[in-house]
Amino acid sequence: MPMIRLEMFPGRTPEQKRDFVREVTRLAAETLKCKPESVDVVITEIPKSHWAKGGVLPEE
Repeated sequence: MPMIRLEMFPGRTPEQKRDFVREVTRLAAETLKCKPESVDVVITEIPKSHWAKGGVLPEE
């Protein structure tokens, strides 16, 4: 069972998420030779205030 995790900032539309999930599932099933039903995709939206880069939070 492949598990694909996507972490991103909030703001994408439900349609964009649906399209992403559909395409990544299709590609994973094709590449890994498994059934699409066995592919799990988890989208986690992380507020920009919780995303540090280079050791610095955005508000610093």
